[in-house]
Amino acid sequence: MGFVSRGLLFLLVLFVLILSTPSSCGFGKTHKNVKSAVFLSPKFELGPGSVMNRFFYGLDFPRGHIAIKSFYAELVDEAGKPVPLHETYMHHWVVARYYRPKHHSHRNHSDIFLSRNNGVCQNKINGQYFGLGSETRGTATEIPDPFGIVVGDPAEVPEGYEEKWFFNIHAIDTRGVVDKRGCTECWCDLYNVTKDEYGNPLKSDYKGGLLCCYDDTHCKLREGFEGPKRSLYLRYTFKWVDWDKFVVPLKVYIIDATDTFRKSKIPEHDCQIEYQVEPCSTGNKDGNGCVDVKRTSFPMKNGGYVIYGVAHQHRGGIGATLYGQDGRVICSSRPRYGKGKEAGNEAGYIVGMSTCYPRPGSVKIMDGETLTIESNYSNNPGHAGVMGLVYLLLAEQLPPHSSRSLFYMNVNSVHD
Repeated sequence: MGFVSRGLLFLLVLFVLILSTPSSCGFGKTHKNVKSAVFLSPKFELGPGSVMNRFFYGLDFPRGHIAIKSFYAELVDEAGKPVPLHETYMHHWVVARYYRPKHHSHRNHSDIFLSRNNGVCQNKINGQYFGLGSETRGTATEIPDPFGIVVGDPAEVPEGYEEKWFFNIHAIDTRGVVDKRGCTECWCDLYNVTKDEYGNPLKSDYKGGLLCCYDDTHCKLREGFEGPKRSLYLRYTFKWVDWDKFVVPLKVYIIDATDTFRKSKIPEHDCQIEYQVEPCSTGNKDGNGCVDVKRTSFPMKNGGYVIYGVAHQHRGGIGATLYGQDGRVICSSRPRYGKGKEAGNEAGYIVGMSTCYPRPGSVKIMDGETLTIESNYSNNPGHAGVMGLVYLLLAEQLPPHSSRSLFYMNVNSVHD
């Protein structure tokens, strides 16, 4: 057989193999009917130095039994123009699911209850399904086929209730403030706050964080500075597919570096959400290279195959890593800092986090496996109110025929 004939035969065999291999990144069924919709949060107003940290219930959300493929959000003004972080800092936004009675009074939220994710933190802590901060514009959220976060299943909704969603949006207007970094880290002295929003006195060693920049607080402005209030929205984009038998459901887990896990008959997690990073010692005598390392370990009751992972950190962050019991890296996510002035590239701010998309089946967390999360921050200078979270999407099982996969369109593990 000549060279040309052998080449044609090889291409023919390859073509037949490709056709006989299930599609969707190498296996399963490709969902071609991905739907997309863009919504706006309720309008809110911010003036120079002001803070908005509110809950918006009953979000516009796709109806029915669906599988979410992506959730993207960014802050915009009334004209739909993206607002840069050096004008209004997006501390965080989170999206959570809840159930409410069908005959619910819209002014009363006492009769609703949270349908939280599968994470390990206690009570309602870190119970959201989606959430990011300043990095929102530059962080990938797409979920590869045939996986999806399944919601809207009528069988999961308690009788007499309906499924709804809410936003928690925390934004800080830093136009004209005396110290932008201090305002975005919620330094208590800049907000002239000594009590939390419920009137409880703050501890003497609490320098800054969520307890000092609650809704309607104000950060100190430069003397004589005046500026107009402006109307803002969080614009969010959904991508989803209708539920069918080819969708492989994912579970959402949020791992927190502040978790002070205590082993007992009933395991106790105590996630603090935020923590303080003390300044580097004079002359770097401790020899740590001016890097603050926050680390905690705990057993993961229910494991699964890792499909997606990303960390959430604040300014000063240099990356977070989740390790398995044998020391292997399950996901390492690093921040990207901006270098300009335009929205999405603001100098000195985290404008994106690298994401983990391991080949499905290649990274598995075993049931009961002890995981370790490590969150690293530069502590030159120190920082207040920082976070060290890792979001994970896990599949309990892989789709059929995954072992026959010849080709897999692997999404880059580092998204810049």
